[in-house]
Amino acid sequence: MRNRHQRQSLGTLSELNVTPLLDLAFVLLIIFMITAPFLAESADLTIPSSKASREAVDPAKVFTISIDRHRAIELDGTPIGLADLPSGIRQLKERHPGMGVIIKAHNELPVQDLVGVMDTLRDAGVAKVGVVTKPAPGDA
Repeated sequence: MRNRHQRQSLGTLSELNVTPLLDLAFVLLIIFMITAPFLAESADLTIPSSKASREAVDPAKVFTISIDRHRAIELDGTPIGLADLPSGIRQLKERHPGMGVIIKAHNELPVQDLVGVMDTLRDAGVAKVGVVTKPAPGDA
């Protein structure tokens, strides 16, 4: 009878207990999940150079042109007519050489009106022009 009991106990010892192995696997997974973002940030990158980076615009020399859906134009918050815009830009250009302009146009404004303002800036000698946009609803 004792031999039969010993055989059963030997049979249970031959089974592998997987619980400690799973615990170890989960601990390693958590460690890798925590350290992975730090490894990505510490990548050794050499940033490419550009001549344009030397010509960056001083934030104090950046002016804003806002155009609403009714074609009303504001130059740095001051209302200005389309006919007066070239002279206003030239005055700013004389006081702030190397200036930049950001255009904030309403999304319902016809594109031709936006292009007209950009042409006025180019004619006044402003080379650094940007247009403000917002991400599309589906973009994250």
